Amino acid sequence: MKAPKAVDTPYEQPRIFGAAYRAATIGILLVVTLVAFEGMSVGVVMPQVSKQLDALDLYGLSFSAFLIASLFANVVSGLWADRRGYTMPFLLGVVLFVLGMGLAGAAVNKELFLAARAVQGLGAGCTIVAIYVMIARVYPADVRPRVFAALSAAWVVPAMVGPAVAGFVADTWGWRWVFYGIIPLVLPALVMLVPALKRRPSQEAAPSEGPRSRPVAMTLAALAAAGGAGVLLWGVDGLHDEPARSAVAVVAGLAALGYGLRKLLPPGALRFGAGLPTTIMLRGFFSAAFFGVNGFIPLVLEEVKEFDPRLAGIALTTGALGWSTGSYLQSRRSAEPYRRIRTGAACVMAGVLLSLLSVLPGVTGWVAVPAWIVAGFGMGLGMTTVSVTALKQSPVNEQGANSAALSVTDMLGSALAFGVGGALINLIGHSPSEIARGFEVIGGLMALVAFAAMLLARRAR
Repeated sequence: MKAPKAVDTPYEQPRIFGAAYRAATIGILLVVTLVAFEGMSVGVVMPQVSKQLDALDLYGLSFSAFLIASLFANVVSGLWADRRGYTMPFLLGVVLFVLGMGLAGAAVNKELFLAARAVQGLGAGCTIVAIYVMIARVYPADVRPRVFAALSAAWVVPAMVGPAVAGFVADTWGWRWVFYGIIPLVLPALVMLVPALKRRPSQEAAPSEGPRSRPVAMTLAALAAAGGAGVLLWGVDGLHDEPARSAVAVVAGLAALGYGLRKLLPPGALRFGAGLPTTIMLRGFFSAAFFGVNGFIPLVLEEVKEFDPRLAGIALTTGALGWSTGSYLQSRRSAEPYRRIRTGAACVMAGVLLSLLSVLPGVTGWVAVPAWIVAGFGMGLGMTTVSVTALKQSPVNEQGANSAALSVTDMLGSALAFGVGGALINLIGHSPSEIARGFEVIGGLMALVAFAAMLLARRAR
């Protein structure tokens, strides 16, 4: 009698919420959600922070400090995780993030609050990069796309509900509890991630090669870029008070920033070379144009149109709705990538210009809602296409370095836009009518940035 034929067992992909990965997945998503919630919420409470701490002159710098610190931490944490594993940079990032949240909630003056924002940025930068490396080491290759899809949802949900929740908390208990309230939620995330932090990688990562893989050189470049951006913004903010000293600071900041970016970005990026160099630079243009206005919308609605923080948060939430729609549509369209990038930039410019109507006398502030749906749609369509295109244009052994370069231009674009916007508000004045005029100037500049992205889109081919 013949033995029965063996039947091959069909392969079944592991589930990210299955028994083997459930704790790690939930822990990762919770950490990312907390970081995203903080980022989406702080804009809503900043007008209250500015009033209580007399910090309206640091409004833009409070955002820039977070982003500049994150820029530095991204580069250093990525190098550290590649060579020594993700456990220590992740834990250090969580500790710094929690410490920054506590310091922000307890801040008694604007200087301490600004320092707290920088500590938060260091923590967020270390944590996010370590999580990306953790995903690459813990999950099988065919499962990772689903993990990154879940990460996208972890960013979208805080973008949709974070501003409204933060406004409610600030109205009910005060702005400090927006920061304090996140701290207890970090502990369960850490507990869930303990197995992943202890797990040995399935395979050791091969050391990368090339000029952007040298730890000392890249750390110095990141320090130069972050420090240069900080000095540049400090100089820009002081030009109207101390023009001579501030001009020296601007020149020194630009020199340090240029040196750092030449090391951190692919060759030809600062000259907008065709293909990958321009694609990576476009990420910064999109971030500057959108977030350079997004951060000041709550200030305008609360100070000029007398919205409460909860209603101002709702206006920001609509941008996330447009963003998610644009992201979905970009994956289904067959047009050339540069055309999608150009269309996205046009939508961002249109949304920014439409948002300027919200400060006009006799015009309701709610016009910011449709304006930010249009701008958010442009970001989802254009910025997502930029990211996908950059990876397609990258050689396999440079995808990590170019992903880091995208992050650098992203954060730097936002940081410079916030800093310049804050300096303009300080220059024009802090009364409601002056804030409205400052917002119009900021919007005009950011619309020009979006227009420049439209013109540069063809060079991304």
